[in-house]
Amino acid sequence: MKAFGKILGLGLLGLLLIIVAAGFALTHLFNPNDYKDEIRQIARDKAHIELTLNGDIGWSLFPWLGLELHDASVATLTTPTQPFADLQMLGLSVRVLPLLRREVQMSDVRVEGLNLRLNRDKDGHGNWQDIGHPAPSAVPASVTAQTDKRAEPTSAAEEEKPSQPIRLDIDSLTVNNARIEFNDEKTGRQITSESIQLSTGAVHDGKEIPVKFTAFFGTNQPVLRARTELNGNLRFDRALKRYQFEDMRFSGELSGDPLQGKSLTFSAQGQLLVDMAANVAEWTGLKLSANQLRALGELKVNDLNKTPQLNGMLSIAQLDLMKFLDSIGQPLPSVADGSLSKVELVTRLTGTPTSLALDDLNLKLDDSNFSGRVAVEDFAKQSLRVQLKGDTFDADRYLPAKSADADSASKVRQAEVLSSEANAIASNSPLPESPTRGAWSNDKLLPIERLRSLDVDAELGFNQLTLKKLPIDNAALKVTGQGGMLTLNELRGELYSGSFSAKGSLDVRPDVPHLSLQTRLNRVPVERILQAQGQKPPVKGSLTLGSDITSTGNSQKALVDSLNGSASFALNDGVLLNANLEQQLCTGIATLNRKTLSSEPRGKDTPFQELKGSLSLHNGVASNPDLKVRIPGLSVNGNGDIDLRVLGMDYRIGIVVEGDKSDMPDPACQVNERFAGIEWPLRCRGPLELGAKACRIDKDRLGQVASHLAGNKLSDKLEEKLGDKVSPELKDALKGLFKR
Repeated sequence: MKAFGKILGLGLLGLLLIIVAAGFALTHLFNPNDYKDEIRQIARDKAHIELTLNGDIGWSLFPWLGLELHDASVATLTTPTQPFADLQMLGLSVRVLPLLRREVQMSDVRVEGLNLRLNRDKDGHGNWQDIGHPAPSAVPASVTAQTDKRAEPTSAAEEEKPSQPIRLDIDSLTVNNARIEFNDEKTGRQITSESIQLSTGAVHDGKEIPVKFTAFFGTNQPVLRARTELNGNLRFDRALKRYQFEDMRFSGELSGDPLQGKSLTFSAQGQLLVDMAANVAEWTGLKLSANQLRALGELKVNDLNKTPQLNGMLSIAQLDLMKFLDSIGQPLPSVADGSLSKVELVTRLTGTPTSLALDDLNLKLDDSNFSGRVAVEDFAKQSLRVQLKGDTFDADRYLPAKSADADSASKVRQAEVLSSEANAIASNSPLPESPTRGAWSNDKLLPIERLRSLDVDAELGFNQLTLKKLPIDNAALKVTGQGGMLTLNELRGELYSGSFSAKGSLDVRPDVPHLSLQTRLNRVPVERILQAQGQKPPVKGSLTLGSDITSTGNSQKALVDSLNGSASFALNDGVLLNANLEQQLCTGIATLNRKTLSSEPRGKDTPFQELKGSLSLHNGVASNPDLKVRIPGLSVNGNGDIDLRVLGMDYRIGIVVEGDKSDMPDPACQVNERFAGIEWPLRCRGPLELGAKACRIDKDRLGQVASHLAGNKLSDKLEEKLGDKVSPELKDALKGLFKR
């Protein structure tokens, strides 16, 4: 038995020596370069590719099956003269005996100068789709169909009984100076990856594989270029269909046209896992950076075999958003200093391949805090859904600054008003002239194209909102938009001691946008609104206003010039500021009495209990036919126009002395029975900001009052003269004659 084992061992050793000797003789006596044509034909018949071998073929047989190709290219049989890949050198070697056990043990695999060209023609057909396909004229269609039919049962059988995976054992993989290019002839788009360098450690199933990858990427639509580097440890288990990339770090720098000459330095880190058996992918320990932006989080994707479902968390550290956007060539319009300098975000992410939602969102924007939800329900349709609640928010901080034209027009307007106000200080000065300069900007207000494509459903709420310097409490906004029609479902809030609400629509489907708006103000202090806008209020009181207006255009001027509709207003418990109507009346009465006022007025304001009326708006001009003011002892009626295009007014006012029959403080201003019931005329004309300062006694109509009073005097004298000598009917007729 012992001798038998010795004989067997010597036999095996002899067989091994014979194999080694045969391999040595074969590799030294057989030159594969002599069989290049046969190798090309085998490539055509078996692999259905056109293989060109311009360089030498080096090889070894035992114990390593080695192969080294130089200067080779590969084309499809459809376009054999147009290679889609070429390389300078490919070197690899495989141990022979492990192949018998379905194990692949390889030494270093090296690829030098690989150049891969992928092209999609104008019909959308890619050259890679022909790889491995026989030449069109080589195989009849009927034969191909029969071959496919015969192959179907085999494929089904293979699916039922999958073969055992081959074990891989590679010392290392190295790719130097590779290049990949993709061209789309239909769109003209080109994507390239150049200077590709890939190196790995030993490749073993279930073991950590150190990986380092670098490349330069570029595209021409838009023009972008990126330098990238990828490092980490790869681990895979093909039997479990489980793949991990541990301690992954992907970093680089991006530049190009969209960045407007700036650059973006970025990095992404974390642990990646793909479990195909469980159809799950995870990214834990996620760290992102992009210039000043820093973010942490984790992501998980389920149902990889169906519609993937994303879940995760994301936290963005505080950053200066203005500086960040400027650093990537996307600067925002100039806003107030310090705005958007403190932005933080924490949210839960959910999504699909076509949607993304930020749930349980907490956003800090400078001194404001928001919570709620923001979602894009359909990327293709840009379907935006917003539900946010804020504590305090000063919207004025984020409004763009006025343009130079608008600022210049505003200064000219202020100078015009100041000039009119200076001329209006004295009560005996002439009427101010009506303003003629436009008060509104021609700057475009709305991004029409973006609004037409907008699909939005937004609901916003604020404990306190500052807008146009107005402090609005418990503000709420609900707006929807789709297909170019935007609807304001609700806008409401509390303003000072009153409230307001509005609803309306904006139609941007036609070339000229169309606006429709209905508003309601309830007992809002009008003087505080005007003061907040930096204007000197001409009047005080609680304003109640209702309006229903329409307009067209895309600038302040166009919207005001086309303003049409109706409105009604009531101002209660009010005061006309810097307007002593008593003094104005006394001036008129003293003129009729041919006397001079000897005392100064007791006050500079005129209180009133109510001011009301209605407005009819036509192309930016509001006609007010029924102005009524109720003042203790007086009633005021008026009619006129407010030209909103230039913020001017032109009113005719009639003041009637009613119940106060006592003497006025000044002897020249005596109010007695013959002045009671007389309508004293005023004319108010000039810039709207002047208010009652623009009012004067209407001397044109004062003559009618004098004629009326003269008629009364003659009537009184007739009464004395006639006494009871004539009938009452004739007496009344004579009095009426003199009153004409």
